Amino acid sequence: MLKYKNLFLRPGSIENSSFHKKELIGPSRLTWATSCFPACLAVVDLVGSKRFHSQQISLKGFGVREVSSLAQEQMEMNTVIAENADQLHPTYDTTMEALSSLITTKRRGDVQTISNQYSKLERMEMYVKILGLEEPIGRLKIIHVAGTKGKGSTCSFCEAILRESGFRTGLFTSPHLIDVRERFRLDGLDISEEKFLHYFWECWNQLKKNITDDLPMPPLFQFLTVLAFKIFACEKVDVAIIEVGLGGTRDSTNVIKNPVVCGVSPLGMDHMETLGDTLEQIASHKAGILKPRVPAFTVPQLSEAMDVLQEKARDLMIPLEVVAPLDRSNLKGTELSLSGDHQFTNAGLAVALCKSWLQSTGNWEKLLQHPGQEDNLPDAFLRGLQTARLSGRAEIVRDSALSSSAMAGEAENTSGDLVFYLDGAHSPESLEACARWFSSAVKEKTSKEVWGNGNVMGKTSKKILLFNCMDVRDPQSLLPILVDTCASSGIHFAKAIFVPGISTYTKVTSASFVPSGIPPKNLSWQFNLQRVWENIIHGKDAVNKNLEARIPDSVPPRRFLDNDAAGCSAVVSSLPMTINWLRDYVKKNPSLRIQVLVTGSLHLVGDVLKLLRR
Repeated sequence: MLKYKNLFLRPGSIENSSFHKKELIGPSRLTWATSCFPACLAVVDLVGSKRFHSQQISLKGFGVREVSSLAQEQMEMNTVIAENADQLHPTYDTTMEALSSLITTKRRGDVQTISNQYSKLERMEMYVKILGLEEPIGRLKIIHVAGTKGKGSTCSFCEAILRESGFRTGLFTSPHLIDVRERFRLDGLDISEEKFLHYFWECWNQLKKNITDDLPMPPLFQFLTVLAFKIFACEKVDVAIIEVGLGGTRDSTNVIKNPVVCGVSPLGMDHMETLGDTLEQIASHKAGILKPRVPAFTVPQLSEAMDVLQEKARDLMIPLEVVAPLDRSNLKGTELSLSGDHQFTNAGLAVALCKSWLQSTGNWEKLLQHPGQEDNLPDAFLRGLQTARLSGRAEIVRDSALSSSAMAGEAENTSGDLVFYLDGAHSPESLEACARWFSSAVKEKTSKEVWGNGNVMGKTSKKILLFNCMDVRDPQSLLPILVDTCASSGIHFAKAIFVPGISTYTKVTSASFVPSGIPPKNLSWQFNLQRVWENIIHGKDAVNKNLEARIPDSVPPRRFLDNDAAGCSAVVSSLPMTINWLRDYVKKNPSLRIQVLVTGSLHLVGDVLKLLRR
């Protein structure tokens, strides 16, 4: 059997990572320049002084070499700000307010209200030019990934594999669940608050100086996309893994002109209001990221989608390789870090993308102990597949509040168990995969208390669905496939709870922000979800047509959870109230294990995670 050395490469063809130091001219002539000074060197001159002498400056461990007097002036201005940072630096919450101002109020599929003089991509290219990022983006060695399902998982696998191979990695994904900094990872970690603030305000101020009636400030996702390019260019990552936001052809990330390799994960019916209501139309959008002379990879697709991808590849005269799911035997007895059988499809695509990237950059052979023997995965690939992480997708979280109560003096056996199974699935295909994962996870048997699957010997389990989805989605296509897939594995929900989220689509907040005293919401959508559920479980004739679309003033009575015959669903007006209600019930039932599947919306999953981590 081949054994591979643990190599951590710093290939000569890719620069070592460091803060990028450029000699810049004064502020009035910086309109089209890119600045990548460290976060400790801030942005404005407090006193307006102009000092044209040269000296060595050292702040917070960063060394700045001697440069010309004009550049020195800029850095000395920054020094003044750095010394007064506690008074003048915007707070993180202030930054979130600024970011929130970029959120448009239009719904998906609405006609754009911004001037039609420029297309979306034309505006993106102008923002890139204003920030001086054209050449830096061209120098980034990018893996670009589109798809309906699994593109986030694929990107996470790619990032972990190449980081374990010794490269400095940058990963841009969306959406975030708790904190916007999740979207930007450097070497596997969310960007620090200090660096985020530095790069945010550098981009913000530069764009603000150049807005016009025809080129306003970019909407939220466009701003975050150019911010990602700014971060990765200034941090001099060896590889940038970029997940498409929506579609492909007109997506903000498609300002990338020369990626190293492109990938398309499984395609399905989603975002039809924007991408079209046929699989062919959706596939056409996704295929828009493919580029001339750039190798492309995809996974087995339905014929309607595959035909479109292959036609696009033929038009571009590029190879399109269809990658089989990763064989379990390739893992040498280990497990993927991301749960669910569908992850073998994503892992297979990630392995192909990383191998192609390494080959294109001249580094593949360096990973192999014996060139020419490529059947076994390099050790770095195995480590990456075992350690990749993606919050809110097939994630299992045991409620730590109950454990904290036990540690505070309550006996371990005086409380039941509350385990959350979180997956942000929101399309029919992804909900089917979610149901298969959940069914497998809750059926696993173990002889000890395990965080991995949440099972504890000697407990009676009760399975509850906690569900919400956006009102642009069709619950008639989501809930039945969830119920049927679970039932086919012998898994049945004792109860279903429909609840609005606490996050808002009009505000970006910090991880620590949880609204208190939430005002009552219109729950007509949640009651609609409940009617669909009752129809699935009891049939049309048995549905209670008197379900009142009124705001409940409290949680259901205790007998709702005690007695499976006491009604199978409920609408609750508050997510925090729902979590506390489940906690209180479990505390009083030491022999009970409640397993809660949270799904239907990444926003709901993020809200639950935020509440559990308070």
